[in-house]
Amino acid sequence: MCGTQQVQLKAILDEAGKRLKEASAKSDVEDIRIKVLGKKGSLTAILRSMGSLPPEERKELGRMANEARAEIEAMISARAEEMSRLEQSARLAGETIDVTEPGVDMRLGSRHPITLTIDEISGIFMGMGFGIAEGPEVETVFNNFDALNAAPNHPSRDLTDTFYITKDTLLRTQTSPVQVRTLMGQAPPIKVISPGRCFRADTPDATHSPMFHQVEGLFVDEGVTMADLKGTLDVFAKRMFGEGVTTKFRPHFFPFTEPSAEMDMSCFKCGGKGCRVCKGSGWIEILGCGMVHPNVLRVGGIDTERYTGFAFGMGVERIAMLKHGIDDIRLFYENDMRFIEQFK
Repeated sequence: MCGTQQVQLKAILDEAGKRLKEASAKSDVEDIRIKVLGKKGSLTAILRSMGSLPPEERKELGRMANEARAEIEAMISARAEEMSRLEQSARLAGETIDVTEPGVDMRLGSRHPITLTIDEISGIFMGMGFGIAEGPEVETVFNNFDALNAAPNHPSRDLTDTFYITKDTLLRTQTSPVQVRTLMGQAPPIKVISPGRCFRADTPDATHSPMFHQVEGLFVDEGVTMADLKGTLDVFAKRMFGEGVTTKFRPHFFPFTEPSAEMDMSCFKCGGKGCRVCKGSGWIEILGCGMVHPNVLRVGGIDTERYTGFAFGMGVERIAMLKHGIDDIRLFYENDMRFIEQFK
């Protein structure tokens, strides 16, 4: 019995050596290792059959099998290293480059005009002492409407105007909910702006988009007046569009401010003479603003006898379109690099 198994060992050793010489890839070497030394390999089968042999024959066959295993493992290791060197040489030969060829031009990206505009607006207000406040884009109906003094029948609450997720949650229609969150989480003095995305159920056209950006501003402290609001926004307009612009305020209505106003500025293109940008009027509507309504302050637990405040909000896309002469809001969202690269 032992003699037969010894013959088998020699045959396995010879066959492994022959197949290893014929191997052309590392995967071939691995296949040979599995077929000879694996759990179901030919050498492993001989080792498992040793239990039926007498002790002396088992000892001799075990020695021979271990020697054969060691020799096969050495051959496999050597052939695997040789295959690695050959494959590396072939790969290097295939990856040879001509260093005299012109290099590949790397196109540098550029920041989106919306990002640039938000950064510019933020920089102006931060220079006047405002901080940055942020809030979630998925908001509660309370923060988006109720806390901002919006009446139950306010048209913006309609399903045709607002994207509802549930009856109590929605995609915020403005950045004003950040104002509510700030009032509820911070004691006066409060002086922040809140840039971010907003969502309304608008049909896309040259001036409307279901997704857009706003920058909201809030200042609450003792003795804050409409004069502070007008002075702050006048400084903003001059720094954003040029020192030559002037501003004026028209009465308006917003549920969260009282009194409320729309702010216009003189056309920075024609100096107020009338042109295509200002539609011949000499004035451009730029943002809405007003003194924070006492009902909104009370939501934050703020003493309305002691503190007053102002708030304002502007559309980032509108500011960018005015400043850069863009006539279609959809250009911001088409990801056309020919458009975006103009703002490098």
